[in-house]
This record gives sequence, C-alpha cells and structure tokens, in this order.
Amino acid sequence: MASHRSEKINGQIQRELSLIIIHKMKDSRITDSNLSITSVKATTDLKTATVYVSVFGDEAQKKAVIELLNNAKSFLRSSLGQVIKVHSVPALVFEIDDSVEYGMHIESILKDIEDKKKLKESNEEDS
Repeated sequence: MASHRSEKINGQIQRELSLIIIHKMKDSRITDSNLSITSVKATTDLKTATVYVSVFGDEAQKKAVIELLNNAKSFLRSSLGQVIKVHSVPALVFEIDDSVEYGMHIESILKDIEDKKKLKESNEEDS
C-alpha cells in the first residue's frame, strides 16, 4: 500500500512542478529550453524528492538549467507546498535525465542497421 501512495505522490509532484515551472518561473533560460520533468522519486519518509529533468541541448545548456532550478529550489518547494497536500513538502534535488537522448541514440543506430540491411537486400536482388 505504501508503494501505491509513493507513486501517487511522485506523480502529483511531477505534474504540479511542471505546471509551476511553466506558469510561474520568469527566467527565459528555463522557459526557452526544452525542459521536461521525466520522473520524480521521493524517499519513503518524504524528506527529499529527486526530480529527473530532460533538457534538449548541449552540456552547457543542461548545466545552466540545472543550476537555475537549484537556485530556485526554495521558490519551487514553497509553490509546491501551496498545491499538494502532504505533511511536509520534500526537499528537491534536480538531476539530468539522459534517458530520452539515449533512447533517440539507440533508435538512430537501429534505423541505420535497418537501412543497411535494406540496401544489402536490394543489391542482392539486382545481382
């Protein structure tokens, strides 16, 4: 039962934090970046929540966005406390999530393999 509760809280933090970043943060470096909160993992005692963020861009952009989010932790946590109903709002820890880019990289490799296979098959048919 505790697992279901933590999943529910993680999802609620993810949704509400996304809305807060979109609607309340004024920094153009955040709003102009392709930022997406991919997941949230709160500890069972709800003391801390690790927020995984996907940012499309180079490493400098990723580091800048994480730095901005870390600088806005208190604002984000207090805004989160206004919309979610938990005893105490967890401290936020932001980390880069490269899984989306990794997935796109794997997809491009698989597409390249498929294209090579089709090219080989068409060359064999022509022979």
